[in-house]
Formats: sequence, C-alpha cells, structure tokens
Amino acid sequence: QVQLVESGGGLVQAGGSLRLSCTATERTLEIYSMAWFRQAPGMEREFVAVTSWYRTIYSTEYADSVKGRFYISRDNAANTGYLEMNSLKPEDTAIYYCAAGRGPALPGQRTFELWGQGTQVTVSS
Repeated sequence: QVQLVESGGGLVQAGGSLRLSCTATERTLEIYSMAWFRQAPGMEREFVAVTSWYRTIYSTEYADSVKGRFYISRDNAANTGYLEMNSLKPEDTAIYYCAAGRGPALPGQRTFELWGQGTQVTVSS
C-alpha cells in the first residue's frame, strides 16, 4: 500500500523557518500533484498549497494566509515534495498533512487520492 510520509515538523519561534518533506514510499508511483493542508486544534482542515505538473505544464497555488511566506516544491526523481515555511507565526501552529494525486490538479482542487499521517508544527510567540 502506497503511503505518504511527512517529516520536518517541530517547535520553532515566531519568525523562524521550517521545511516539511513528504515522500511516497513507492518510488515507482507516478504522482502529478502534491498538496499541503493543515489542521489546528478545534478547527477544520484547511488548504495550504498545491503544486501540479504534467509534461511542460507546471502550476502552484497558495492559500492567502501563507502567500509570500510558504513555498511548495518537489523532487520528481525522489518522489518527494517540500513545503518551505518562513516567517512563521503562532497561527501557523497545526498538524500539517501532505496529499498527492496520480493526475494533475485542477484549479481549486482540494481532493486527493493519497494522504500522509501528518506532522506537528508548533510556533511559539
């Protein structure tokens, strides 16, 4: 069974940075979209960012709350995606989940086939 494994979470002070990684355990799996979501205590899961690619077409999308601070990228050869988080704020505290799709993501798409177990990010003030 294919799994997505997140890593890189932890405790950081406000203004600091973290980089999350998401790796598919099946290296031969063809993934064409990868996204990050987060869920804070008592809140619904919310979209953070998505990157999608197919041949020469490449796109990214970010939630307004993280634009200019977070950057999503991927290493296709390693079947790994990344979320670079800068200028972190206490309100960024949440469990961060990665998700992936076997096809390119449509604009506004928020449903994906594969999900990770999540990694905790805590930002102290």
